[in-house]
Amino acid sequence: MLKAAIYGLGRWGNRLTESVQNSTKIRIVKGVSRDPSRHSEYSKKYGIPVITSFDEVLKDPSIDAVVLATPHSKHYEQIVAAAKAGKHVYVEKPLTLTRASAEQAVDVCRKAGVTMSIGFNRRHAPAFVEMLKRIASGAIGDVLHVEAHFSGPTGYGLKSGIWRATRAEAPGGGMTARGIHTLDAMIQIGGLVSEVYAHSDRRKLPADIDMDDTTTMLLKFANGATGSLTTMFVTAELWRVHAFGSKGWLEMRGDTDLTLLGLEGKPEHIPLQAVDKEQLTLEAFADAVAAKNPFAVPPEQAINGIAVLEAIEPSARSGKPVAIR
Repeated sequence: MLKAAIYGLGRWGNRLTESVQNSTKIRIVKGVSRDPSRHSEYSKKYGIPVITSFDEVLKDPSIDAVVLATPHSKHYEQIVAAAKAGKHVYVEKPLTLTRASAEQAVDVCRKAGVTMSIGFNRRHAPAFVEMLKRIASGAIGDVLHVEAHFSGPTGYGLKSGIWRATRAEAPGGGMTARGIHTLDAMIQIGGLVSEVYAHSDRRKLPADIDMDDTTTMLLKFANGATGSLTTMFVTAELWRVHAFGSKGWLEMRGDTDLTLLGLEGKPEHIPLQAVDKEQLTLEAFADAVAAKNPFAVPPEQAINGIAVLEAIEPSARSGKPVAIR
C-alpha cells in the first residue's frame, strides 16, 4: 500500500481523496493546507489529519509519496522538493507552465530515483482506452488528422482574485484546466507536436477576470499528421476526440461514448462500462512505484504538451505558427 499525503484540498483534492477510499494500492493519509481550520469536514469525513507544513510531510518517513493539487505555478518547486526528499510525485496537470521547467522536473525525478505521474485521468476513460486499441490494431488505417474539443461553462463560475482566474496560472484560457486533457489524447494518437498556430481571446468573461475564454489552434505533428484543438470556458459542456485515418474514423464523445466508421457501411456504436478514472489514475501511479517505473506518463509526451501550452500565447500575439523542436 502506497501511503501518500495530498497538498491542496479544494474541490479536486477532495475528489482525489474520495476516489481511493477503497483502494488496495494507494491511500491518502495526510492533507496539507495553508488553513487546516477550513478542512475540518474533510478530516472528519476521511479520518485524515490536515497540517500546514509541506516540509513536515517531506520529512515524515511513513509517507511514501505526495499528491499535488496545488496552483500550477507552484508545481515545479514542489516536485523538486519532494523528489529531493525521496518522495514519489503525483502532480495534477499541467505538469508545469514552461517547457524548461517541465524538462527540469523530469530530470530531477529521474536523478532522485522517484516515480512521477501526472493527473491525466482521461487516459483511463473506457472510450479512450478502446480508441487506442482500435487505432493500434489498424481499424482506421494510418492516422491523418485528429480533432479535439473540451469546453464548458467553467468560466462563468470564476471569481476575481482566485488563482484559477489569472492569466499567469491559465495561459491559453481553458487550456490548463480542460484543453490539456484533449491535447494529451492527441499526442498519444498523433505523436509529438512539431508546430502550433493559435488564436486565443477573451470574448465573454468580465474585465476583472484576466484570462482568455476562447482558444483554438492548428497543430502539425512530427510524423506529418495534422490536428485542430479548441477549448472554451463560456459555452455548454463538450468532450470530443476524433481521429481520422486512411480507412475510417473513431470518435469519442465522453468517457463511454465511442463510434467507429469505416470506408463503407454504417457507424458502429461501441458499448462500454463507466469506471472511476481518478482511482485508476492514482492506482496506475502506485503500480508504477511498485514496478520501479520512473514515469507513469511518458516524459517526452508530458514535456511536448507543456511546450504546446507555452507556444499558444506567442503564436496568438504574433499571428504566426510557432515551431516546437
